[in-house]
Amino acid sequence: MKSFYHYMMRYRGNKRMDEEKQLAEWMFKDHSFPKQSVSYDEISRYLEWNAPFAGALSLFDRLYDEYEQVEE
Repeated sequence: MKSFYHYMMRYRGNKRMDEEKQLAEWMFKDHSFPKQSVSYDEISRYLEWNAPFAGALSLFDRLYDEYEQVEE
């Protein structure tokens, strides 16, 4: 199973700066982000303390659901 970080890197190439790209860029630049994690709880806790913008947690919830479906 690929890490959630690896899954999110697909959004870095977006032409427009949407929230998905914004979150992916932040994850890429944040050296403390748990880049090897596949754990919802670990990533969610990290985002609760370090959310880069309003709405990042709800965006994460939606994207993590998509990630789980793709990685099953």
